Amino acid sequence: MTAGTEPTWKRWLDRLLMLNVLVVFLGAGFFVAAVVAQSQGQSGLMDLFQQLWQPLFTPAISLLIMAAVLSGILSWWQRRGLKPRSGSGS
Repeated sequence: MTAGTEPTWKRWLDRLLMLNVLVVFLGAGFFVAAVVAQSQGQSGLMDLFQQLWQPLFTPAISLLIMAAVLSGILSWWQRRGLKPRSGSGS
């Protein structure tokens, strides 16, 4: 299936998941910046990160993990269905 023939819902889902990956990467960078700032005695960024952890970063990370696991399962299922059955014992 080429990019021109894939369903509209799949293109939107792919865009949503790419946005989710971006949020997770930006969150990781934000966390690194917050740790560095806290090591310098400034706790404002870490406080903000902790406030955003539950409502933003936890669901984003969970969605990323769930999408990766689901993609792996679907890929495994498709490969399993494409294998020829070996009745000759080879």
